[in-house]
Amino acid sequence: MKQTRILRRAHPIAFGIVLGAMLSESALAEDFAFGKFPQQTGEAIYKGVCQGCHMPDAKGAVGAGAYPALANNPKLQDAGYPVFLVVNGHKAMPPFGDSFNNQQVANVVNYIRTHFGNRYTDMVKPSDVQIVRPAAPNAAPKKNMHD
Repeated sequence: MKQTRILRRAHPIAFGIVLGAMLSESALAEDFAFGKFPQQTGEAIYKGVCQGCHMPDAKGAVGAGAYPALANNPKLQDAGYPVFLVVNGHKAMPPFGDSFNNQQVANVVNYIRTHFGNRYTDMVKPSDVQIVRPAAPNAAPKKNMHD
């Protein structure tokens, strides 16, 4: 009975300590609250954001959820696939399109496509990222040049 009370009290404390360490370690604590990430290089973005689920070695994990391996992943051959996933999310992966600018998305996609046993050298450009972003819901329709 006493152990149960201790565990119930310890669980939130342990969670807070772990979460605090993760946020401070990845330098996200301040910027996370505003939905923007300060990291700019693909490696920094991967280490600060992606490796929490996909693991430092990019081999993925299974536990509370299933996080696919990015290492040696043939699905990354088509650069549009990871770009779409990073921007729009899919299943348990959250969309990062509102948090990363086009250059950040291109940087992290290029990083995972050229590291962890992946050797895809065609580089994603920011303009490639813009193509997969959803259109703004209140955007005015574009006028035809002949109107």
